[in-house]
Amino acid sequence: MPESPAALPRRPYLLRALHEWMTDSGFTPHIIVLADAPGAQVPRAFVKDGKIVLNVSHSATQRLQLANDKVQFDARFGGVIHHVQFPIAAVLGIYARETGEGMAFVEGDDLGPQPPAASEDGASAAVKRPQLTVVR
Repeated sequence: MPESPAALPRRPYLLRALHEWMTDSGFTPHIIVLADAPGAQVPRAFVKDGKIVLNVSHSATQRLQLANDKVQFDARFGGVIHHVQFPIAAVLGIYARETGEGMAFVEGDDLGPQPPAASEDGASAAVKRPQLTVVR
């Protein structure tokens, strides 16, 4: 049975959408990555406080892939080409260098919607839907 679309993680879709918006707007997308995440392959000389900021513009990267499970590309660091890859869960945020606009991701939000919590009697708690109200 195929996975329900509601269960898909949001982070890769938001990352791709913001990257596209920044590129189309003429901005330079930068992502902040947790360099010590399992599976992260980043140039260690550029890691500061366990994080690395990467320019992921099309002009700064080659073969950029923003997949659902990982990000990978080739780029020059200090004149040397490095293959960079890391899991989507290691992405802490994306922002436009010129404006600072972007989005930070909360650790664990890449898991998609969580099932409702069980109450003490074992029954699932009802999930409340957001309500919109008109403010005048």
